[in-house]
Amino acid sequence: MWVNPEEVLLANALWVTERANPYFVLQRRKGHGEGGGGLAGLLVGTLDVVLDSSARVAPYRILYQTPDSLVYWTIACGGSRKDITEHWEWMEHNLLQTLSIFENENDITTFVKGKIQGIIAEYNKNNDIKEDDDTDKFKEAILKFRKLFGMPEEEKLVNYYSCSYWKGRVPRQGWMYLSINHLCFYSFLLGKEAKLVIRWADITQLEKNTTLLFPEIIKVSTRCSEHIFSVFLNIGETFKLMEQLANIAMRQLLDNEGFEEDRSLPRLKKKSPQKVSVLKRDLDARAKSERYRALFRLPKDERLDGHTDCTLWTPFSKVHVVGQMFVSTNYICFTSKEENLCSLIIPLREVTIVEKADSSSVLPSPLSISTKNRMTFFFANLKDRDFLVQRISDFLQQTTSKICFDKEIVGSLNSDDEVFSRQSSIVSGSPQRSFSSTSEMDGERQFNLNGNSVPIATQTLMTMYRRRSPEEFNPKVAKELMKEQSWQIHFAEYGRGVCMYRTEKTQELVLKGIPESMRGELWLLFSGAINEMATHPGYYSDLVEKSIGKYNLATEEIERDLHRSLPEHPAFQNEMGIGALRRVLTAYAFRNPNIGYCQAMNIVTSVLLLYAKEEEAFWLLVALCERMLPDYYNTRVVGALVDQGVFEELTRDYVPQLYDCMQYLGVISTISLSWFLTLFLSVMPFESAVVVVDCFFFEGIKVIFQLALAVLDANIHKLLNCKDDGEAMTILGKYLDSVTNKDSTLPPIPHLHSLLSDDGDPYPEVDIFKLIRSSYDKFGSIRADVIEQMRFKQRLRVIQTLEDTTKRNVVRAIVTDTSFTIDELEELYVLFKAEHLTSCYWGGNSNATERHDPSLPYLEQYRIDFEQFKGLFALLFPWSCGAHSDILAARLFRLLDENGDSLINFKEFVTGLSTMCHADLVEKLKLLYKIHVLPEPFFNEQEDPDSAFEATQYFFEDITPETVHVVTDVESRAKHETEDGFVTVNLRNEKVEKRSNPHDYRHYIRMWAQEREPKLESIKDLPKLNQEQFIELCRTLYNMFSEDTNEQELYHSTAAVTSLLLEIGEVGKQFVSQAIQEPGRSHDNNSRVHQKKENQPLHYGQGDSFCSIPDGMNDEKLSSSELQDIKLDDSSPKDNGVSSAMLISDDETKDDTSMSSYSVLSAGSNEDDKLQCEDITEDTVLVRNNNESPLTRSNSTDKDWAITFEQFLASFLTENALVRYFEKTGVVMPRITNAKNIRMMGKPITSANDYEICTISG
Repeated sequence: MWVNPEEVLLANALWVTERANPYFVLQRRKGHGEGGGGLAGLLVGTLDVVLDSSARVAPYRILYQTPDSLVYWTIACGGSRKDITEHWEWMEHNLLQTLSIFENENDITTFVKGKIQGIIAEYNKNNDIKEDDDTDKFKEAILKFRKLFGMPEEEKLVNYYSCSYWKGRVPRQGWMYLSINHLCFYSFLLGKEAKLVIRWADITQLEKNTTLLFPEIIKVSTRCSEHIFSVFLNIGETFKLMEQLANIAMRQLLDNEGFEEDRSLPRLKKKSPQKVSVLKRDLDARAKSERYRALFRLPKDERLDGHTDCTLWTPFSKVHVVGQMFVSTNYICFTSKEENLCSLIIPLREVTIVEKADSSSVLPSPLSISTKNRMTFFFANLKDRDFLVQRISDFLQQTTSKICFDKEIVGSLNSDDEVFSRQSSIVSGSPQRSFSSTSEMDGERQFNLNGNSVPIATQTLMTMYRRRSPEEFNPKVAKELMKEQSWQIHFAEYGRGVCMYRTEKTQELVLKGIPESMRGELWLLFSGAINEMATHPGYYSDLVEKSIGKYNLATEEIERDLHRSLPEHPAFQNEMGIGALRRVLTAYAFRNPNIGYCQAMNIVTSVLLLYAKEEEAFWLLVALCERMLPDYYNTRVVGALVDQGVFEELTRDYVPQLYDCMQYLGVISTISLSWFLTLFLSVMPFESAVVVVDCFFFEGIKVIFQLALAVLDANIHKLLNCKDDGEAMTILGKYLDSVTNKDSTLPPIPHLHSLLSDDGDPYPEVDIFKLIRSSYDKFGSIRADVIEQMRFKQRLRVIQTLEDTTKRNVVRAIVTDTSFTIDELEELYVLFKAEHLTSCYWGGNSNATERHDPSLPYLEQYRIDFEQFKGLFALLFPWSCGAHSDILAARLFRLLDENGDSLINFKEFVTGLSTMCHADLVEKLKLLYKIHVLPEPFFNEQEDPDSAFEATQYFFEDITPETVHVVTDVESRAKHETEDGFVTVNLRNEKVEKRSNPHDYRHYIRMWAQEREPKLESIKDLPKLNQEQFIELCRTLYNMFSEDTNEQELYHSTAAVTSLLLEIGEVGKQFVSQAIQEPGRSHDNNSRVHQKKENQPLHYGQGDSFCSIPDGMNDEKLSSSELQDIKLDDSSPKDNGVSSAMLISDDETKDDTSMSSYSVLSAGSNEDDKLQCEDITEDTVLVRNNNESPLTRSNSTDKDWAITFEQFLASFLTENALVRYFEKTGVVMPRITNAKNIRMMGKPITSANDYEICTISG
């Protein structure tokens, strides 16, 4: 390709000149091409790899040089001699004569450089190549990556690093290429090449270790191998990027979320020397934004714009605190460098003034930010204050515009709807809908499902069921009032609301317990839910309205668990609390159908409703499920399993003397799920557990880990003496039951564990505040970033374990139904799943989320469409046959797709492959027959209606004409009503007329009994094969044997069988014609349907593809008139240009009386319409006459011509070669190995030696 001219000082170093003229030189890299260049060539190749030279990808180049200059310019490069020769010849014809006109060498140089740049610009314009931010050096790396590993353009390279790969005891210096979906390595040292390709989705462990030999290595583990890399220039950056890419792959396995590139990143400056790619910048920005959101509990869509060092003036301590300011689209945040000293969150929606104050030596570059609640924050020591103020102003303008837009929408909605409210009402209407007073008076049912009102509780349930009388006063109440007073003092000093200064004093107050009256407010503040609620006004009301009357699996589970949610609390012993809980859970299931509803969500939500209003409880649940406890409440509770693994690691590090005992007893896996999923609410007394929730919303998941470790540490001696897991569970259960909150003003609520425990000696009481304080003293050193690192490690293990479990369950379910071994089925499953995943990131015709649903049974979790099946068919199925392979794959796909959804699951896939590989002769021929007798609306538009109905009745016998229109109508309505995953339930009473047929139930019982009985398929039940289907069958047979060693004999046998079947069909047609012929009609009149078209005769033959099919007719059938023109012709290899490999010996047919020297099978009334079969003296060659024009498709078909499967089978049994071919058992493992290598390396396995590494993980 042409390249922008670059100066070259040493033109002949490591290059060999092949062509030259006065102005241009064509050179080849030493070591490339014929001879390899000996030792010098090997050294050059090694240097190219180690030094990342572009010559490894482009070993040919063209240089420009003026006669009197020593400076050369590179103007073109190429990966092959053909490409570079085309450029050379173009220059000789178009440039050389023009250059001779110039007199000044500078003018020649300017002209050549301008000409080359113009060619490049024109090429980019014609091919719609847009300019991007990737540097030229990185574009070279992309070309190397695609060429070395055969990757398509859809596979995006992120970055590449120099490192060593250890194979045995020998290091291979080379380059590691990290793309979105693969980890690749390439090395070339002294002629020995090493390649490695691993999918991120196959990695089970990724860790950075230190050894005696090397200070730091990266170990990558898959299910079947381990790979070690070392000698990195920047191992920290490399490992972080590898972690990110592996996390993306795990996310894809978990919920099928692929990677989408961020197109909104700012562009780099021109001629940037950085090697970093756009994708690398994107991933770096994502990682920083994730840390930023986790640090300040911000919404998931918030993106960090930048951060800078600064100081913050703290009025409560009268000092300047050193830290960092973070600016994002909607927030300005600050955190001190000293942990927990001070942090601050300022939403831009609260900002009123941003101004630059006067600088001084004491306070350089100050910045003042004022908010609506009359708080002012002073920042100083800002390095680039002007730029920062401009960015904040831009974001403020966007925020103001958005707020005004939202107010206009809300105002327009409120102007149309009246809002009725009552001051004393516990339940108020939605701000966007009128509230029906009749629903308030209905004591048993709080709202009408068919009405337009959306009742939402506007007070916390605790205030409704816990009212303090004026005369009630005791020490507990006094302590509660003191807590409230302490918080009021804190608010006065540090501010109240989202802009509050958060300091160590705040943490101390939380550890002492949040007052019940402030619990909901502070939970919203510390969790960050207050931000999402403020930016989404009316969102919850709309969700409640949309979800009312909708019904699906999630709502069914919610209804089942409603009365199990804190049943001992009076708030959930009536419809008021149950209704609020129902609305919150259903609204969240409607918001996030990927999670829907999971057990334990009801317990947590019921506690949230006690202390927060209904809408606030909803947003607290959102923060809990989507940010603070990620993946905890999905269908496989992956997040809880991940944290269970983290807890095991922490137990090993912090309580090592107990770790082995707990592992032996298997207790950790039992206790951790119940502790983590419900935040100790299900295992502790209620008044104690809410204190744990207080700390959780302030500190996050580390509090749960600390408390769990403290519980184990407190019972360490008793647990060490346990003999089984039951005894250990009893000890821990009694201990947690005894945890009390002596400061609680709530009436004692009996706890389920204590009710079920025995009447033994009471366990000594444990104060919850002392327990929490102990957890901070002993295990407070656990850091949030360390927990995230452990989570990554455990997430790899958990998700891959779940994938392995799914694979084993699938294999176990179908191993008895196939002839494959367990190992073969597991390998096939890996390929099947990899094909699905590959289509997710390299494109596919169907939506990936539709093909992967974790809620489905194991067999149907991964499904592939036809495009994916076509690729696997060509690689694995023994009947794949060159150009005809796609047509045969389409027919087999339609047969395997039993439910007609254009997707097949793994069981259906294996059924087809097993039949082709291991079934007996009759079953294989039956499959071959079935895939050609299927009704084919998109293959054959002129199909015989009778034949199509017969085939439809056989393949789809459960669908009757009486039920088709009913099913279609119901499905069309259901499709409209279930677009969002919910089914609308109509609660109106409608009268339904029932049929008064007393035998209806018997009919359904008979249908049910037939479905229960296994259907024994008989060959007599198979429909007949019509004329066009027979032609397709012939085409399939003639393409099936192209790679077989007995190709000639098989072609001969096929010719004999097809000729015999032609005779049988014609004879059968004679009987049909005589049976239906009316009196007075002649045979000539009956044969007018089969008039011959004005086309030249077509002969059977063997060419590049199936020779009986004219060019351009691969997807069409031959009509009856075309079938009549088929004949066996006398030819020779010399006359027809056919190789000897295509010849078919005809020794056997000479003795066959059915193939006598001349047989005429009547195909019509005219003599020209007769189908002829001739016996040849030496060889029979099936040839197409290339001089004749292609046949066009005929509109007439021979409806009477047909054969049965019995005739088809009997004809096959006459030819031993065909019998041997179809009785042969297919070996699938070599095909699987080859398929893996092709999919991952872009080429089949040809040979293996000691230096090639073709590792395919799975």
